[in-house]
Amino acid sequence: MRNFNYKNDTEIIFGKNTEEKIGKEIKKYTNKILLHYGGGSIKSSGLYDKVISYLKNENIEIVELSGVKPNPRLSLVKEGIEICRKNNIDFILAVGGGSVIDSAKAIAAGVNYDGDVWDLFIDTSINHPCLNVATILTIPAAGSETSSGCVITNEDGWYKRSTGHPSLRPVFSIMNPELTFTLPKYQTSCGISDMIAHILERYFTNEKHVDLTDRLCEGTLKAIIENALRLNIDPNDYNARAEIMLSGMIAHNNSLSMGRIGDWATHDIEHELSGIYDIAHGAGLSILFPAWMKYVYKHDLNRFAQFANRVFNIDININNLEETSLKGIEALENFFTDMDLPTRLSHVDIDDNRIEEMSKKLVAYCDHVGNFVEIREKEALEIFKLAL
Repeated sequence: MRNFNYKNDTEIIFGKNTEEKIGKEIKKYTNKILLHYGGGSIKSSGLYDKVISYLKNENIEIVELSGVKPNPRLSLVKEGIEICRKNNIDFILAVGGGSVIDSAKAIAAGVNYDGDVWDLFIDTSINHPCLNVATILTIPAAGSETSSGCVITNEDGWYKRSTGHPSLRPVFSIMNPELTFTLPKYQTSCGISDMIAHILERYFTNEKHVDLTDRLCEGTLKAIIENALRLNIDPNDYNARAEIMLSGMIAHNNSLSMGRIGDWATHDIEHELSGIYDIAHGAGLSILFPAWMKYVYKHDLNRFAQFANRVFNIDININNLEETSLKGIEALENFFTDMDLPTRLSHVDIDDNRIEEMSKKLVAYCDHVGNFVEIREKEALEIFKLAL
């Protein structure tokens, strides 16, 4: 087990009607905010009007910036930076899912940075004060409501890259599972795929003697799978929604990373896919994670067999760990299929025309991605081929 430091300062305000506390919670920090959100969903659901009312009740001045898209864009981040500078705003409230929260974090990181904010996603560390961010979560998926990182897409070349710093963890996050009742099934499923991938990135490690976090990863995966299937039957099951929302937070708040080094190659590969094709991140992950697993499973048959046994209850064939490992990968694919998610690039009408381009871009700014198995251009190309 590795040495580690762990600290997470985000306050979680969880449960029914917790969005009603937003005005009083923000009042503890500021009297003026940037309200950041996506399109019409928070307005059609009535959440927007409620948030505005709760904020005005506390005499909080509101400057708005809407328009966040899935795979959030650098151009909107730059617009938000200028708005904050012009209006002397030092606090951002993100209302939405991971894309909105990531966009808010990128703005928060860029306001006090003298250069191009894109530098922070390429080769410059964050070592300056970031603005405070808070969230009202409406889409459980990315775990950005308590994480220290964010991902942004640069339209100039369609590069999708990440950055992070402890100061980018939201100061508080409001999590009301009822706010997710109106999500379409596909969006719910994509979120579930994303949180599963966050756990798998941590689970597949070369670190030994990580029994506790192995069990935590496996237990969280089983909870997600069981409650996801419950939502297939009843999308308005509050308790299942609550379990999924809490699991998404646990999956990416780094508590499952203690003492271990995760992989993260599949996320990096997927960023190339959704950066170019603009597909949902969770859909890209449901396609690419099984493909990555098929490419690397022989690196540690014991771990893959353990995954199959502990997560999907597949009996271990001690005389043929490869068979057990492949059954575990198949079980994961079958679960994604049960959630109406794609498991092949062909399922989302993507062919092999740009897989060489994506493989090259993957390592444009680095020697390789991944820690469990190092992935370079050649290996990435083979993974894309397995995903076709």
